[in-house]
Parts: sequence; structure tokens; C-alpha cells
Amino acid sequence: MKKRWCVLGFVLASMLSVSVAGTSVGKYAGEFISLGVGGRALGMGGAFVALANDVTSGYWNPAGLSHITYPQISLMHDERYGSLVNYDYGAVALPVGPSTSWGFSVIRLGVDDIMDTRNAAYDPASNVYVDYATYRQNPERYRIDPSKVTYFNAADWAFYLTYSKKQSEDFSYGANLKVIRRDLGDASATGLGLDVGLWYTPMDNVLLGANLQDVTTTFLAWNTGTNELITPTMKIGTAYLIEAFGGRFAPAIDFDIRFEGRKYASTFNLGNISFDPHFGTEFMFKDVVAFRVGYNDVKQWSMGAGLHLPKLNIDYSYAQFSQTSEGLGNTHRISLMFTLEAEQFRRVDGY
Repeated sequence: MKKRWCVLGFVLASMLSVSVAGTSVGKYAGEFISLGVGGRALGMGGAFVALANDVTSGYWNPAGLSHITYPQISLMHDERYGSLVNYDYGAVALPVGPSTSWGFSVIRLGVDDIMDTRNAAYDPASNVYVDYATYRQNPERYRIDPSKVTYFNAADWAFYLTYSKKQSEDFSYGANLKVIRRDLGDASATGLGLDVGLWYTPMDNVLLGANLQDVTTTFLAWNTGTNELITPTMKIGTAYLIEAFGGRFAPAIDFDIRFEGRKYASTFNLGNISFDPHFGTEFMFKDVVAFRVGYNDVKQWSMGAGLHLPKLNIDYSYAQFSQTSEGLGNTHRISLMFTLEAEQFRRVDGY
């Protein structure tokens, strides 16, 4: 029963966003984009804006994509709330020339096979089918005909086209052209957005990163006539690399800065500006085995591990929901990253 309420809440929240006429700022219209990708980053609580240097940079910080040396492919699958919600991610990145990279990423969050009973209610006394409004007035009187039940999906999609350039060994920049698609039964919306990322290392072992998402304010147009605006989110972070115990520690901290007035949903705020921190650290032993722990913006602890094999990285992360959220279950995320590590695919020497 609790799982059903989770799905119902998800669907009702989506319906609420399309029920208001006109154009408005959708406070959580782009929330699915903030869930994060990659077992490595998620094991660190999402504190990854300054550390992003592989194919997942297309999501975390497009500036970091210029650091790849070989083409890479990444895949991730995540099931939430007792497998009711599926979250999938895939990406590919290519080094081009001595200092630039291109990438393409896809994210899907969806609840599949949701029952639609709006045309399945009937009066058993007269065997006459009634509309949904009539059924709601007196649900005890009517029955649901299983043969009339149909199914639909509620799914959110995000497509990223990433460009990244390494200006020097110390500074990189990048951008995402982002297409968002939302489907809820007969209702659908499409939007176009832009992200801009920066990466800078002011001194040895100190990394700084910033990713301004939806910098121009992403516009979502619904086929119902409703329009939404996704306001910008600034993700800033720093990391410090420490060599010790035959490996490398990488403590990191990020902040998500939003301008939607999330006063009660945020960690702290200044008026309509909210701040949500991410903390995490990684210990990489001899570039083979990694151990990670983190704390994210929804006050959730995470942990993870990684195994780096030739041409293949396997990363796992685990997150536990609050004990008060009984029935939501825990989240296990596994991601794979393939590197086409062959001389013919190697980036032309540049910086």
C-alpha cells in the first residue's frame, strides 16, 4: 500500500504541474535532473563538480569533459521505491583535436504501466458505464471493469549535447545544449535549455568547479496549453587531492544554489535563494580500488566502491532513505564506464 501511495504522489505532483493555466515558474519542474549520475559521483554524495573529468562530466560539469584522453561510454541503472521508479542513464564522449571534446548523454526517469481506470467504471445495477466525474461522486456505488483498464507511463527525459575545451592546463570551459521531454499519459511537454561549466586549478592539488544549469531559464511548453519555467541552478564545488597510504584521498564539497524560494525544502536559505550542500570523499588505492562516502542535498548518507580494470570501470553506490520513510526502500546504483584505450583513439597531444 505504501508503494502505491509513492506512485500516486509522483503522478499527482506531475499532474499538478500541468493543471495551472498560463506560464509559471515550476519550482520542481526540473527536479529529476538533480538526481545525479554515475556510481562514483553518487557514492560521494554528489560532491563532484570540481572532480568531474570523465564521460559523466556532460552532466556534472561540461568543462571537465575536455580532460578525457580516449573515447568513453557510460551506463547506469537505478531502481527506487521498491523498483516502482526506474532511473536510467547513458552517455558517450569523444576527444577531438588537442583540446576539445564532444559528448552526448541521455537520462530517463519513469514510472511504467500505471493503471488508468477513468473509462472503466460501471453501475452493476444497470450495467451502464459512467464517466470519471460521476464515479468520484459516489465510488462505493460503482465497480471497475478490469477489461476496460488501460495503462500509461509517466516519464521524464533529458538529452545533453556537450562541448568542452581546455584553454590551458589550469582552465577549461564547456556548455550543454539540453532538450527536456516530459510525458504523462496524454499530456506532454518539451523544453530547451543551456548549461555552462567552468573548471580551474589555482594551485597544485586544489580543484574548483562551477556549473550554471538552465542559465537562460528553460522553457517547458505543454500540449495542454500550460507553460513552465525552470529557473537557473548554480552548482559550485571544490576538491583537494592528498597523496597518502599508497593512494589518493579526494575530499570534496559542493553547493547547489537555487532561486526558487525553497525555504523549507532547503538546508538553509537567504530569502528566495536556497543553499544545499554535498559532502564526499574518495580514497583511490593504486588506481585500482576506490572507497567512497558522502552526504547529499536531501540529507541522505551514501557510500560506494569502485573497481578499475583495463578499459572498464565498475562503480557501485548505496543510499539509505530516512528511517521515517518506511516502505521507500534503499537505493543501489551500479554504473559501468568503458574506455576505448587504444592508440588509434588517443587524443592528439595538446596541453
